[in-house]
Amino acid sequence: MTKKKVSFAWAVKEFIWPRKNIVLVGFVLIILRSLSGLVLPYATKNLIDEIIPSKDMQALTTLLIVVSIAILIQASTSFSLTRLLSVEAQHLISLLRAKVQKKLLRLPISFFDNNKSGALVSRVMTDVEGVRNLVGTGLVQLIGGTFTSIISLIILIKINATMTLLVLVPVAIFGFIALKAFGYIRPIFRDRGKINAEVTGRLTETLNGVRVIKGFNAEEQENITFEKGVERLYLNVKKSLTATALMTSSSTFLLGLASVGIMGMGGYFIMNDTMTYGDFVSFTLFLGFMIAPIVQMSNIGSQLTEAMAGLDRTEELMAMTEEDDPEVRTLSIGEITGDVIFEDVSFSYEESKEVLHNISFEAPAGSVTALVGSSGSGKSTIAGLAATFLNPSEGEVSLDGIDLSTVNLSSYRSKLGVVLQDDFLYEGTIRENILFAKADASDAQLAEAVNGAYVNEFTDKFENGLDTVIGERGVKLSGGQRQRISIARALLADPKIIILDEATSNLDTESESYIQKSLHMLMKDRTTFVIAHRLSTIQQADQILVIEEGNIVERGKHQELIDKKGRYFDLYTYQSRI
Repeated sequence: MTKKKVSFAWAVKEFIWPRKNIVLVGFVLIILRSLSGLVLPYATKNLIDEIIPSKDMQALTTLLIVVSIAILIQASTSFSLTRLLSVEAQHLISLLRAKVQKKLLRLPISFFDNNKSGALVSRVMTDVEGVRNLVGTGLVQLIGGTFTSIISLIILIKINATMTLLVLVPVAIFGFIALKAFGYIRPIFRDRGKINAEVTGRLTETLNGVRVIKGFNAEEQENITFEKGVERLYLNVKKSLTATALMTSSSTFLLGLASVGIMGMGGYFIMNDTMTYGDFVSFTLFLGFMIAPIVQMSNIGSQLTEAMAGLDRTEELMAMTEEDDPEVRTLSIGEITGDVIFEDVSFSYEESKEVLHNISFEAPAGSVTALVGSSGSGKSTIAGLAATFLNPSEGEVSLDGIDLSTVNLSSYRSKLGVVLQDDFLYEGTIRENILFAKADASDAQLAEAVNGAYVNEFTDKFENGLDTVIGERGVKLSGGQRQRISIARALLADPKIIILDEATSNLDTESESYIQKSLHMLMKDRTTFVIAHRLSTIQQADQILVIEEGNIVERGKHQELIDKKGRYFDLYTYQSRI
């Protein structure tokens, strides 16, 4: 119960209150619409009881003019209401999507490791859509409908209190059923958001990995997995439809019974001359004005319930702690030398499962530190700590004597360059992918990066050169070409610190030769951390750290470690035999 109150209060504070003027205008418009709609029942009573019996043509003309004006006001306010609130709601959705996406990119890497990209897309694009029912016509119609119902109820009591009481009994029963149904539906809508995100996430993964799926003839397996997901989604929708159908059918039945009672009582009162024909027709019309918003409220209530379920998830996301916490990361760094020191650093991805144990080493400015070891030894974790993607559980990683855990991430990462083994390229041109690192770079700076990474060696052969479109994730390029674009991107950023997940192990000799040259250019005078996969590529490193089971078991230069004939010697000679 508390969760609902917190969520609605958050929604009011975030979305409704900043737009209170627009919402207030909406309320005024819907009140005008409601009042103008009540003119017709009054006019009908006058027409039947007074104007027709007296045959007063002037009164008839006046009545028709008044009703026409009321209808014009009703139509104008309906248009203005939809135009004003619906457009503002769509504007808010676009702003909220941008806000949620901005928040997502501020969350730590660990969050993305634990959530599917497709599921996150759903949270940005789908969860926020329910806000249109708060700022849009939904909430205003709910309040406006309540206003109309109350005014109609007062008039109904004035016309005939006994008949009104008869109507209120089934309406009250319907209201009770509706409240119970909304309480039942809201958790279903919350689950639907999660299931929808999971199904979307799996579909995104399937489309991204279509080559692997086809390569292993696994289409049928993926089809079965997706079918299970959409079946879960169907069963969830089925539950909510059942509850909605219960409300609709109960309203039809209960209000239908009320109508039967009104026909009977109305007929009785008319036959006993205690009620006029005009009163009866007017009562019936006002009854419609009272009941219609109540029935409509069940639909609007479902929309608002679904909206709050999506906004619950949005609120949950927006409340998450950002990686660049301004209360902790208070230091902003300017020019740096590039001395990096790990001092007794330990790290755990999960509590009580430590993957690094008291790691200590120095990486002087401009030096190359190579990290080697078997798979899962902790190399990538050390690189992640140097890149501030992770924070030490214990110990300290410092830059020029400053604890990196206290440094503003934006100020540090502007000095950082990252080249991953499977580096990410956007669908677009080669030029756009290189300029990603520095959108305002000059043509001279771009040319320098392109030449330094030997990108021009293959773009000169393309008809459109740097403006060649490379396809999603660079599928139209070879591995070596993609890697050189990534290196050019890092060169253009001109960082002082480089994290390099070396990617020469699966390349042909010619591609490896070009990449070795471009890597040499990239690492020049920069503090570099290399996760080495092919040991022959790190023989010139200033220091080699051999990592096993989260510990540095050996350290030194290439020849020193060969002479020791320890773990590095074993790894190197094993690769040499291969």
